Amino acid sequence: MRRFVIIGGSEIRDYERVRKYLRPDDFCVYCDCGLKHQDGLKRKPDLVIGDFDSHPKPQDLNNVIVLPVVKDDTDTIFAVKEGMRRGYGEFLLLGATGGRQDHNLGNIYALLMLAKNGKAAMIVDDYSEISIIPAGEQHRVKWGCKFFSLLNISGTARGITITGAKYPLDDAEIAPEYQYGISNEVLSQDEDAVISLREGYLLLVCVS
Repeated sequence: MRRFVIIGGSEIRDYERVRKYLRPDDFCVYCDCGLKHQDGLKRKPDLVIGDFDSHPKPQDLNNVIVLPVVKDDTDTIFAVKEGMRRGYGEFLLLGATGGRQDHNLGNIYALLMLAKNGKAAMIVDDYSEISIIPAGEQHRVKWGCKFFSLLNISGTARGITITGAKYPLDDAEIAPEYQYGISNEVLSQDEDAVISLREGYLLLVCVS
C-alpha cells in the first residue's frame, strides 16, 4: 500500500536531502502552511488539511479538508488520524520539527501514537531521522548514521540491548527522567549496531 506522507509547516532548509526520502507512489498530504514546501519538495498535494490560520485557503477545494480553528488536534495530528482512518500502515512526516517546541514535541509523540497502533512511522528533518522502536522488535543502525540516540518518552523501557556500538548495553533500562542514551556511534562500517528491548518504547534519533 502507498505510504502516507504528511508535510507540516516547520522549516526545511535542505530540500535535496529531504526529497531523497520520497517515493514516486507516496500519498502526499500538506498541512496548512506546509503548502509552502510544494516547490522545494517538487510534489503536488494529494490532499490538503488545515484550518488555514497560517496560509491562504486553496481555491480548489476538491482535495481539501477544512478544519475549525478551535479544536483539540493540530492540523498535523488530524492528518495522522486521517491516515490511520484510511488504513495506511506506513507514515513519513516532513516539516514536522524545527519550529515551535510545543509542536515539535506533539509531532514526536505522534510517532508513539502511530507505533501503539501498529504503524511504521518516521520524521525526517534537515539533520536526522526520528522513529520509535517498540518492544519485541530488533532495529539496525547503519554506518551512515553519524550519531544515534535512544530516548524514552513513555514509561520505563526495560531489557534494552545494544550491540555493535561504541556504548553497548545489556538488559538495561532507561526512564524518562534520566536520558543517558544520547550520542552513541556505530563501531564499524562492516557491522550494524543492533538495538532491541523487552518492554516499552524507545525514540531513536539518527543524525547523519
